[in-house]
Amino acid sequence: MCWAGRMMLGTFSILLVLVHAAAACDFGPFPYRATGIVCRMTKPAALLLNKETAQVIQAAFRNAKFPNITGERSMRLLGRVAYGLTNIQVNDLSIERSEVELKEDNAIHIAIKNVTALFKGTLTYGYAGAWFLQLFHSVDFEIESSIDLQLSIKLTCQKDQVVPDASDCYLTFHKLTLHLQGDKQPGWLKQLFTDFISFTLKLVLKREVCKEINAVSQMLTNFILDLAANFVRDKDIIVDISLASDPVIKASYIESHHKGLVLYRNNSSVLSDSVFSPSLLTESRMLYFWFSEHSLSSLASAAFLDGRLVLNLTGEKLQELFEMEDTEVQRKAVQMVFQGTSYNDSVAKVWSLTQPQISPQPEGTVVRSLVAVEVSILPAGEEPLVALYMEKEITVTIQATYEEKKLILQPVDSSIEIKVFKCTADPSGDPSIQRFLQNMILVAGIPEVTSSIGSALTSLMNSKRLDLFDIINPEIITRKGYVIVQLDFGFPSHLLLHFLEKSL
Repeated sequence: MCWAGRMMLGTFSILLVLVHAAAACDFGPFPYRATGIVCRMTKPAALLLNKETAQVIQAAFRNAKFPNITGERSMRLLGRVAYGLTNIQVNDLSIERSEVELKEDNAIHIAIKNVTALFKGTLTYGYAGAWFLQLFHSVDFEIESSIDLQLSIKLTCQKDQVVPDASDCYLTFHKLTLHLQGDKQPGWLKQLFTDFISFTLKLVLKREVCKEINAVSQMLTNFILDLAANFVRDKDIIVDISLASDPVIKASYIESHHKGLVLYRNNSSVLSDSVFSPSLLTESRMLYFWFSEHSLSSLASAAFLDGRLVLNLTGEKLQELFEMEDTEVQRKAVQMVFQGTSYNDSVAKVWSLTQPQISPQPEGTVVRSLVAVEVSILPAGEEPLVALYMEKEITVTIQATYEEKKLILQPVDSSIEIKVFKCTADPSGDPSIQRFLQNMILVAGIPEVTSSIGSALTSLMNSKRLDLFDIINPEIITRKGYVIVQLDFGFPSHLLLHFLEKSL
């Protein structure tokens, strides 16, 4: 299964995974027609993610490389006064609050209120007096600051991939106080440096902090994009999540549209008749994913071509199927098929002979396929013997849920039509045996197969670390031609922590 699956700087970068912008990309006059996957993130999700913005902003401040600041000024009687601020570092950083706003058809606006930071470093200064008296001093300094930070993040696109632009960055200084330590200094000196250093210092802080924020946002975006690309790739099967159309930024949500084409060994189909419309999604949940029938069918086809639609049953599983009832016909069928061989020395192989046809409908996802069942017995010291072979057309309607970090596939309606029936011990084909096997497949066999597929998909998604996300009350809704997954979620702290530890 796939979604891109996409912190305001922290929020913003996760949004970028979910919302690939496309200001510089050409998608043609009817971009929705090529849309296979859609993601919509609503304002409540952005507000939740924005709560952890402080960690990213703090990382940007602490990782900013502040250059040495040098300058010179002529002073009456003192002559020229030269100074330098070196080894500037940030300590004791705190953020009062962060606010986010989605500007319709514009950008993501982030306001970081009351960033208090203590800058430390060394002040070196010297001056040549009117009587050529040269004095040089070095003293540690601290600068108390109170700053508001405004970011307007625009979403651009290059080569169908997102490129964030956080260059629209402003710092407003409410406080910038210089404290000198060490040697006793005349009072005028502190006032002097406070006056003509503060302007230069403000410019340097703005330049370096904004530059670092832009760099961190790009690093975080690339980090999340790499995670998303890994999530929609498994060996030779890859889902193309490049952009299919421009993103939509509304006051209440951000929405992105992706091709959703499945690539299998460099082969892919074309989608040109998508039924997506923004009206298909609501705004009552935090996060929505929309999947086209084409994308889901293509995934099933790729799984078929890759030889993944195969299931082997033996031992207890096989016994549960054939002993689902205790009747004379059941006992006769067991004897005829297994010929006294134990279930542990037998194996049933189930596999799809044709590419499954996937059709989402209001009652569930309808799956049609020609399926083969082969039961082999393994007599001691002898070659395996095919005791039963069947081919049957199966139509099953499946409803999917996601509970306790597990994908559960539940068949709600099934039908089968046997096309081929060969039983070694019953060449004439006893109708009662066929009826028993047909009923067994409907009652126990299909649920066992769908349960196994659900477990396999759960294992695949958990290998991509989906189980680390706090997914709240997810719903999987099927409609004619598409599937909607809608959910709320808790903040993915593990992602942010992983990024900060890995990148900064």
